[in-house]
Amino acid sequence: MKRLALAAVLALAVLGPALAVNPDEILPDPALEARARAISANLRCLVCQNQSIDDSDAELARDLRIIVRERLLAGDSDEEVTQYLVDRYGEFVLLNPVLAPHTIVLWVAGPLVLLVGGVLVFLGARRRTRRVTPDTPAPLTDDEVAALAELEEHGSPGATHRPLP
Repeated sequence: MKRLALAAVLALAVLGPALAVNPDEILPDPALEARARAISANLRCLVCQNQSIDDSDAELARDLRIIVRERLLAGDSDEEVTQYLVDRYGEFVLLNPVLAPHTIVLWVAGPLVLLVGGVLVFLGARRRTRRVTPDTPAPLTDDEVAALAELEEHGSPGATHRPLP
């Protein structure tokens, strides 16, 4: 019984994104519908924010899907449809930000943080390997060597003398 319930939940989870586009929205022309799907896959749902409008069940996503299809039926190119929505809703409607002077920080920040983090990890690992480990004692200073020689020669008062290894 548990397996059947798990199978049903997984089947519904897989069908969820496919159900976002309602049957009444689908264009009769398969070529136009394919273009609409391609455009919608790159547009952000302004309600969900991390889903494309094709995957979202939000009412605003539905409205955007309808606008995309209306613009395609009006004869707009894919770029014109996208630009229409950017003009209307701003660049935030794009799932992938454009590479422009005002978005350069978005494109550079991720790799830059990764690079700086990698350098810091590398330097930290090098510093750790240079440290003196308990297995390898630090060399004695001249004062310590002299004090050790004096102890070996005279011994410490009140202690039994045994030779050092």
